[in-house]
Amino acid sequence: MPDVSKTDDVSRLGLGAQISVLFAIGGLLVSILLGAATLVLTRQQLLETRGSAAAAMAVSNATRLSNQLTPESSIEDLPTIVDSLTRIGGSQRIIRMGDDWLVAPELDRADLPTPLVTRLGDRRPGQMLAMVRGEPRFVVGIPLTAFDADYYAISDLSEVQQTLDDLRFILLGAGAIAVTLAALLGSWAANRMLRPLRRVREAAEAIAGGRLDTRLGAQADPDLDRLSDSFNEMAHALESRIQRDARFASDVSHELRSPLTTLMAGVGVLESRREELSPRSMIALDLLVADLDRFNRLVNDLLEISGFDAGVAALDLTEVDIARFLEITAKGAGAVALLMPDGAHAVVVQADKRRLARIMSNLLDNAERYGGGATGITLEMDDTLRIIVEDGGAGIPAGERSAVFERFFRGSAGGRRTDDGGTGLGLSLVVEDLRLHDGRVWVEDRPDGRPGARFVLELPLPEEDA
Repeated sequence: MPDVSKTDDVSRLGLGAQISVLFAIGGLLVSILLGAATLVLTRQQLLETRGSAAAAMAVSNATRLSNQLTPESSIEDLPTIVDSLTRIGGSQRIIRMGDDWLVAPELDRADLPTPLVTRLGDRRPGQMLAMVRGEPRFVVGIPLTAFDADYYAISDLSEVQQTLDDLRFILLGAGAIAVTLAALLGSWAANRMLRPLRRVREAAEAIAGGRLDTRLGAQADPDLDRLSDSFNEMAHALESRIQRDARFASDVSHELRSPLTTLMAGVGVLESRREELSPRSMIALDLLVADLDRFNRLVNDLLEISGFDAGVAALDLTEVDIARFLEITAKGAGAVALLMPDGAHAVVVQADKRRLARIMSNLLDNAERYGGGATGITLEMDDTLRIIVEDGGAGIPAGERSAVFERFFRGSAGGRRTDDGGTGLGLSLVVEDLRLHDGRVWVEDRPDGRPGARFVLELPLPEEDA
């Protein structure tokens, strides 16, 4: 059977989560790009503005210094001249005159960038960004060509760096908000886009639950309308096919009742004159009786199954004393051990007694055929009611524990069937009968570690008992 969907072994996010993640990643990428562009452009603009102002100021001061110097000026004359120069906040000056240096209060000649000093040694002006004593600085160097002197202006860029740090923090916050909004937008878009698929899922679940007349209504999108039409056509074809199969099984079962009744009546006549038969005829009669009995059970089970498939199966609810019911069941199964909690005799449930009896009969019959007989029946009660049937057989492999409740399933135990083989419908009828009671059934290993199977029936308890 072709499978239109391939699932990886590795668990994956749902489609809605994937859309939200993609939107969030998109928002993150956009935030990173815009933030990086904003930060780079702002940094460039601030540095250019601050650098231009510092360079213009340095040129102006260097010109004024050159104009006030004379060939007879010495390093001792510089402080008076420097005090008259224009100064902006955070800027410092270092001046070389010959072999002497006039340094700033916080900086020394060793703090000057070596490439800039070398450039001024060639009598060429220059400027550069540099880290001076761990702080970003803008250094401008201008040679005083009329004298053997150089003028260095060092501008502090701490305020620019602080501005950029604040901007970086703001951009990070804005990016986080943008990613969150993108994820929320993706979640909203995914919810809106997947809403029609959820309707399809709900309709498919309804059909799988037996409501074969479920159909999808008109959608708001032409593409989705085509999907709805295709789904409805598939559901209609499936409903028609199941109804035809159910009618066929029901018709065949009903048609078999008449010849089967005739055969059983004929066999009854032979049974009444058994003493007149030869030994070989008796053996043939025994085989015929066994097969007719199995055939009769198969026809009855098919009629029950067809009722479930046609949706006409209904419960005939009565009050059932569950403890008394289990006592009678255990006694009829050959005095199987019965374990019940205190207070079990006070519990009365609303159930279809005939179906409940058939459930227990089928489970005990299954234990007899494949498990050597039931070893015990246990009743447990908390918020639900659980009836547990254990046997001492080889158990059921883990891979077959779901399939064992399917119709006509033949697993690894199929080769160990006794001569009185079952119809292959007993456990599937257990599932259907419990479904009508809003219950369920499963099989597991015995908790005591012994070989065998443990069938657990779960039924809802009345609210007062729960």
